[in-house]
Amino acid sequence: MAEVETKKEIAATEPETKAAAEPETKAATEPETKAANEPETKAATEPETQADSMVGELWVDVDIKASAEKFHHMFAKRPHHVSNVTPRHIGGVELHEGEWDKVGSIVLWNYIHEGKPKVAKDRIEAVDPEKNLIKFRVLEGDVMKEYKTFLLTLQVTPKQGGTGSVVRWHMEYERIDEKVAHPETLLPFLEAMSKEIDEHLLSTE
Repeated sequence: MAEVETKKEIAATEPETKAAAEPETKAATEPETKAANEPETKAATEPETQADSMVGELWVDVDIKASAEKFHHMFAKRPHHVSNVTPRHIGGVELHEGEWDKVGSIVLWNYIHEGKPKVAKDRIEAVDPEKNLIKFRVLEGDVMKEYKTFLLTLQVTPKQGGTGSVVRWHMEYERIDEKVAHPETLLPFLEAMSKEIDEHLLSTE
């Protein structure tokens, strides 16, 4: 099973006394037997301004057996095939403007999150084949109902001294207000989707 590491860097919006009393959050996608060995999700405790308190980062690392190049290629060159590989998570992907792996291109994602169909209209912000990296900035859709900005970075790194790779999904965002939760529920979504894509890539070798 793929190992998952999650980490959160967010501005503290709660008093320190409350933060200390709250239970630490573990990666929701890890089995209980391994959760104790995984890094905890931690919140920043340094004072922040009101504007900074709305800004946050989350990321999750997923171990896969496929090569970094193949996984990156799926999202850079063939995202319209992702729905065939993981239909439980991606309902369809359409290219609205440009080319699949070109900066500035507009891509429409139909996805299923927590059992509900949702949509995201993204612009490709960066593509780096050598680093197996691609960045998507969300322009419209369900995410933008709760966030002013939302940037999703995918980078796949070959494992040192062994086979397989590590997939990192990195989210940078700004909430519209304090009532909006940090998008932690997207972490298990991205992890499960990555596992299914990995299985597909291995089956086609």
